[in-house]
Amino acid sequence: MKCVALYGKTINAYNVMPIQRLIAKLEDTGIFLSIHQHLHELAQGRIEFKKEHAIFSKWEELQQRPDFFCSVGGDGTMLNTVVIAGDSGIPIMGINTGRLGFLSGISIEDIEVALDRIMAGDFEIEERMLIRLDTPSAAFGHQNFALNEIAIHRSESSAMMTIHAYLNGKLMNSYWADGLIISTPTGSTAYSLSCGGPIVMPDSGNFIVTPISPHNLNVRPLVISDKDTITLKVEGRNRNFMVALDSRPASFQNGEELTVSRERFNVKLVRLQGNDFLQTLRTKLMWGLDTRN
Repeated sequence: MKCVALYGKTINAYNVMPIQRLIAKLEDTGIFLSIHQHLHELAQGRIEFKKEHAIFSKWEELQQRPDFFCSVGGDGTMLNTVVIAGDSGIPIMGINTGRLGFLSGISIEDIEVALDRIMAGDFEIEERMLIRLDTPSAAFGHQNFALNEIAIHRSESSAMMTIHAYLNGKLMNSYWADGLIISTPTGSTAYSLSCGGPIVMPDSGNFIVTPISPHNLNVRPLVISDKDTITLKVEGRNRNFMVALDSRPASFQNGEELTVSRERFNVKLVRLQGNDFLQTLRTKLMWGLDTRN
């Protein structure tokens, strides 16, 4: 490992020391470090640097192609890092200073050990699919992809909305609901799960369509192939509605057509040997803590 690009969106009393330890470890091992401009600004007066480092705001500006992006924060920070990494193909390792940490698999207590393992090659690269949103207005520009989900919400009142969903051009369902989530397998443990969706293995090649508080209780989540294309049209009392890609929002007008499909590229996540998805489920969801198991 010769070069690392570092990103984080907050520095606070809880994570300032882990960030300091991480930077000190990278500096002491002679790794060329590029720091995202936002994190570098936050670090002024809080983090001690032993040397000058390169600054970047998007991956195309990196002076040297990094071996890894290092995301320091919770899963939300990891999702932001995915956007920054884009289609670069640079693997992302997540150091969890947040709460749950489904995506950021390295705990703050294990920073030094984890980096030693990674430098020794004791890790795997896991590819995760992304979901893509195409709209007439191109509201999200070139960052029209998400790792977890695309979510449609009402934006102006408590009135429910009607979302007409078409699967490969055929009517799938008209959802009377507060909104609709279309998630990847990675996102099956996020917003979709909290709305009653199933947990899906990361390599299953599926989308999960989960209504948010549907008016008809017999409308349940649906698992479809990631080779399918979903077209959405929204009706309701409100003039506008909200669409979010991993919590990045944009407003759309009623009747505007949204097209959802699989993104052409994947994101690469760094996973330490022995820390697989099933272990993450057991740990984060506390499976097996019942002494009768």
